[in-house]
Amino acid sequence: MCILDIGSTSAANIRYFTERGQKIYSEDLLIASTEPSLITKDDEGRSVLDCKRFLTENLTYPGGHFDVILCWNLADYLDESLVKPVIARLWSTLRPGGMLLAFFHTHEAGPDSPCYRYHIVDQDTLEMHDIEMRRDTRKGPAAVGQTSTRGGFRLQRVFNNRHIENLFRDFSSIKFFLTRDNIREVLVVR
Repeated sequence: MCILDIGSTSAANIRYFTERGQKIYSEDLLIASTEPSLITKDDEGRSVLDCKRFLTENLTYPGGHFDVILCWNLADYLDESLVKPVIARLWSTLRPGGMLLAFFHTHEAGPDSPCYRYHIVDQDTLEMHDIEMRRDTRKGPAAVGQTSTRGGFRLQRVFNNRHIENLFRDFSSIKFFLTRDNIREVLVVR
């Protein structure tokens, strides 16, 4: 299998899959979205992220390349302008019948809910570690900033089930599972 992990790089995940003979690619899209050079101005002079440039520089894989994509909780923390285009790109890089795993916060989660790095321990266990950004990671203006006062990524939104279904509308199947820590696990099939 060919797997794409788009969360924070995890040596544990790389080791877990390579020890089982799987090919894994790792790309931290959340950190990539904080690149200061992506910030541009819209027609009204507001700071926005350049979505086209972001997609030109990230997720540049051939169509149908991956069997599994680990999206983790990316959509909850990613800048709003990037969410739908990133999901569309993930759909195109996933082979037909391939699966994508994503986590979404429930409404009980507060705006300062920590962003986690997920480490696969074994087939039944994930370890979660808060992501603390290095001070020099985000240099952009506050208008498109994603850091909280605690130094991690700030929860941008909470998707309800209908929003999640719309986000993955091009996929053939979607299943929801309620997990601990105010998180919904979503498994979609292309």
